[in-house]
Amino acid sequence: MGSDAQHRRPDGVSEATVEALGKLSEALETVERARGRLYDLHQLVGHADLMLDEVVQRFRDAGHAKLAERIQTELVGRNVIAGRWTFQLVEEFDDGYYALFKELDRTARDDLAQGRRHLFEAEMKERRRTHGRSGHEATP
Repeated sequence: MGSDAQHRRPDGVSEATVEALGKLSEALETVERARGRLYDLHQLVGHADLMLDEVVQRFRDAGHAKLAERIQTELVGRNVIAGRWTFQLVEEFDDGYYALFKELDRTARDDLAQGRRHLFEAEMKERRRTHGRSGHEATP
């Protein structure tokens, strides 16, 4: 194959194993995307909470002190779920589910493929590229 050594299937690694590792990698990539959205939630909710300071002031200035006070005391700084702000959600996700997912992905690669990453994709690239064609080189 034309791929570099880091992306060649080690001897004795079956097609089924490469496919399973590829699916695990794809699942991890999906979790990475979800993690990004969790950070989006964290930043968006935090920004909205800070915006409420101006909202409260504007309602006070407009003569709506009762509504301003309710927003100030009930909504500003409120937990998004029981006992937690979004930074705590991010930390729990990162330290729990995400950390275990990453660990198991690495363990699978280390135990089954000498730590090599993206074997499924590298083999797909080799099958799909046009050998000898500019822009289709196996390696940089």
